[in-house]
Amino acid sequence: MSAPLTPPPPPHEHSPQGGWQSPSAGQVAAASADGSASDAAAGPARHGDRAGYGWYEQDGPGMKTELREAAVTAVAVALGGVLLGVLWWWLAPRVPLVGDVTGDSWVVYLKDTEGEQAIGVDGTFVLLALAFGAVSALAVFLVRRRGAVPLVVALGVGGLLGSLLAWRLGVWLGPAQDVIAQARDVGKGVTFDAPLKLSAKGALLAWPFAGLVVHLGLTALFGPRDPDPYPPADPYVPQPPHGGFSKP
Repeated sequence: MSAPLTPPPPPHEHSPQGGWQSPSAGQVAAASADGSASDAAAGPARHGDRAGYGWYEQDGPGMKTELREAAVTAVAVALGGVLLGVLWWWLAPRVPLVGDVTGDSWVVYLKDTEGEQAIGVDGTFVLLALAFGAVSALAVFLVRRRGAVPLVVALGVGGLLGSLLAWRLGVWLGPAQDVIAQARDVGKGVTFDAPLKLSAKGALLAWPFAGLVVHLGLTALFGPRDPDPYPPADPYVPQPPHGGFSKP
């Protein structure tokens, strides 16, 4: 007959005094050494896997850098309003007026009551603002492809400020605002140009709207892609059931 197998000793032996005996210092040191060795062997692989997929990489510059770039972008885009204002003043159609004297007072009328010059003034501003919004969005995207939230906000704010600057500059470059004085200067029945006026104030939103839409489209089509947090499984490593994790 074979002798019965001796069962393995319990994890904690009962001391003769009735208490539980704690593990010795040698056992604790051996267990710590084994754990440290296993962590050191598995640590670089785990760290390398995660670093390979950008888990430990910093996503973009810091907040201070983003705010500084956003401020520079807003100022640069807003300064483009100077060119927009000059082009609007140069390309916008002129609204003809004519002055007449009624009694002792001057009266100014539209020479062509059915003309569409006033609508053309607003339309010219809108078309130019849309073009400036698209160009500014393209320039910002080429300079800074990874568009953060402060940069997008700066693009919209700069477009709005540029529209306001272009509006006021075009009005200042155009004919004088005092039409009665102009009528007196040119004389009764003589045609003169009306002041440059933006009737539809909603045209000021054309630049920021076009800039945000174009920048969003460029970012969606050509912007950087985030790495896949779940890499494809290695076909040579057996996968555990129910989506768990296993050691190879």
